[in-house]
Amino acid sequence: MRVYPVCELIAHRSVRNSFRELARVAAVIAMAALPLSGSAEAQVNVVTYHNDNARTGVNANETVLTPSNVNKNNFGKLFTQGVDGIVVGQPLYLSNISIPGSSETHNVVYVATQHDSVYAFDADNNAGINAQPLWHVSFINPAAGITTVPGTVQGCTGVTAFTELGIVSTPVIDPNTGTLYVIAKTDENGTFVHRLHALDVATGQEKFNGPVKLKATFRTNTGSVATFKDLYQMNRPGLLLVNGTIYAGFGSNGCNYGNQGWVLAYDALTLQQVGAFDTSPVKGLSSIWQSGAGLTADSAGNIYAETGEGPFDADMGGQDFGSSVLKLTQTPNGLPLTDYFTPYNQATLSQMDLDLSSAGVLVLPDQPGGAHPHLAVATGKQGILYLLDRDNMGHYNPAGDTQIVQELSPGIGEVNGVPVYWNGKLYVFGGVSPIKAFSLNNGLFSTTPVVQSATLIGGGHVATISANVNTNGILWVINGTNMQAYGAGTLKLLYTTKDAGTRDTLPTTAHFATQTVANGKVYVATRQNLVVYGLFPALLTVAGNNQTAIVNTVLPVALKIKAVDPYSGQPFSGVTVTFSDGGKGGTFSTTTPVTDANGFASTTYTLSKIARTVTITASVAGFAGAVLTETGTPAAPKWIVPLKGNNQSAPVTTQLPAALVVKVADQYSNGVPGITVNFNDGGAGGKLSATSAITDSLGRATTLYTTSTKAALVTINASALSLAILHMHETATAGPATNLAAVSGGGQTAPASTQLAQNLVVHVSDQYGNAVPNASVVFSDGGAGGSFSAVPATSDTSGNASVAYTTPPSSGVYHISASVSGVAATATFTATVP
Repeated sequence: MRVYPVCELIAHRSVRNSFRELARVAAVIAMAALPLSGSAEAQVNVVTYHNDNARTGVNANETVLTPSNVNKNNFGKLFTQGVDGIVVGQPLYLSNISIPGSSETHNVVYVATQHDSVYAFDADNNAGINAQPLWHVSFINPAAGITTVPGTVQGCTGVTAFTELGIVSTPVIDPNTGTLYVIAKTDENGTFVHRLHALDVATGQEKFNGPVKLKATFRTNTGSVATFKDLYQMNRPGLLLVNGTIYAGFGSNGCNYGNQGWVLAYDALTLQQVGAFDTSPVKGLSSIWQSGAGLTADSAGNIYAETGEGPFDADMGGQDFGSSVLKLTQTPNGLPLTDYFTPYNQATLSQMDLDLSSAGVLVLPDQPGGAHPHLAVATGKQGILYLLDRDNMGHYNPAGDTQIVQELSPGIGEVNGVPVYWNGKLYVFGGVSPIKAFSLNNGLFSTTPVVQSATLIGGGHVATISANVNTNGILWVINGTNMQAYGAGTLKLLYTTKDAGTRDTLPTTAHFATQTVANGKVYVATRQNLVVYGLFPALLTVAGNNQTAIVNTVLPVALKIKAVDPYSGQPFSGVTVTFSDGGKGGTFSTTTPVTDANGFASTTYTLSKIARTVTITASVAGFAGAVLTETGTPAAPKWIVPLKGNNQSAPVTTQLPAALVVKVADQYSNGVPGITVNFNDGGAGGKLSATSAITDSLGRATTLYTTSTKAALVTINASALSLAILHMHETATAGPATNLAAVSGGGQTAPASTQLAQNLVVHVSDQYGNAVPNASVVFSDGGAGGSFSAVPATSDTSGNASVAYTTPPSSGVYHISASVSGVAATATFTATVP
């Protein structure tokens, strides 16, 4: 439907009060027919920016999404819905809405665009009739010259990246009357107009004789009048509904020219203005923009806002509140300022474009028992946290901010939007920084983070937390072109939209876009569409998981899964499920069973011949798969095989260099654990570190062997059960030479210069009498002039070394010696030349 502007409603206060009473009666009647409560399902609604009027950013009634299921396997993009323009405001959500013409109730997500449209989409799927919006209203009529404001006319597109200006702020919903309030800006044949619309949440139809054109004036203390100028104003902060009044904040288009900060108040049932406040009525500027963060309210109905750069003279009786935190209180006569805080360095903040209004105010839960039970947190482009007493905000102290409760510099950059408060902790980040959480105890924040993320977050977006009261907290935030989810307790990264490649890609979002989490789904509005993330349909394991059986046999219990909707629990029938063991060699009775009417599918599985643990997957395209783990154990022992240590050698009385390792194996060569293996050397006299060993999980038994004093070939026997005995062969070699003795060839006579008839032979042995081969033996006649056939001679395998000796040229009795390096003893011979 197209909505056209109507005449501005102007009436005397007494008449407006009558209208208001009539409207309240009509609203009470309408509430009786509105299906927002009494549903069989207790579901959460998100009806305002950052979840509540305190702007804590917490949905504490999320029972579906948990840190254990938000991951790339179970969670991702479910569907998208196209829109006609950039969405800047946060999506809102209502459950169980009866839509005229629909046979069933719908959970509904609402988005508003810069093209001056409001959409209501089914929040759970885009199938069938839900492929189209449940309703869609547009506030433009180009044929009549009513359009959005072109970016070239609004200006500052280099900062905002807005191609047009229509609906910027997050709307607000009154679930009691079933009304969605939204402010749209239009260009009407060169005249710029803001209108407040009150739309029926079920139909999009205007309510309460709306819309109304926004107009405002503000009289200064000196009698001058400031006028609200539509062209220069932008309603970026989310709308606030408190005590039956709609509050809207205004500021610049993103660049400062002609703008002022305004807060306008309207009766939610009559749409008549009940208050207006100008943050800088004399000198201008002091915008309220807050990166889209809504104006904040405490439980007493006080309104809080932060202003941008601009002049400040309130400490001298003026009415200009640049770079300040304001508290406004609705009265029957308007919306006066009742308190404020201005940092000591406000002039510098304004001059350096480090104003406070990049962020909004967060009202903290009451802190009983302390000196300051009513607290609020403000921050801004410097990233400094100001903890304020809402009962005495401190005004301005040029010497320093010592009058406030606490000032904390958390080491972050510019904060956009609002921090998040959950479970006694304030979560904040800015610029490019980690997410840092500061605890709140006894009315003060910890001076250092109690937990922080390992990853860095770029500024420009706002975090929210979903939780089931104080458990299963998940912090959600858009980081560039990537939405991320962190465990709120640990700030450990759980999921990003880039984890699954391009499957969950998040399109480009507007500056300061904020996600909405409701009833197990996450809604993100972008520059082109609404993207819905959530849990995939799931395959749940019903039977057959974690079984153990002998290799090459069928598992005793069939593998059974169930295909279910994770939200309703309803089964999916007729779904083909694919089972796979990842190529591990097992076989299925069927790899593609089809789910029955109850969503069940099953198959049997025969283990391969390899003993191991196997991961079996059950998968369906678009479903979160099931994973089963099965274990194949070895068959009966078949034989003993050598693994390590066979055919080694070592000197006598020395441990073999490698352990002796054998495997007790089944017929498929799988090692069999728990079998006792006995070792012996057949009486060779060596020593085993273990004469029996029990096979480990791989079927291995191990022992060490030290040789005896006898150099010889040794057979090590390994036996187990009634299996064939395994023989391993080792060699004990002689030790180092310690003894040298003459064997033969001494006492010979030969003519001069003649070779003796017999060789000279010596024997080399170790300390145990074992023959030492390859020993180097040096023979010498003391320089008598004889010669030897080998110098030195080498002992053979029997330990003997032999040389031929040729006598000297002169007659005489000659003494010949044989020696081995390192051996004290020598062998001696005589030879006679007549």
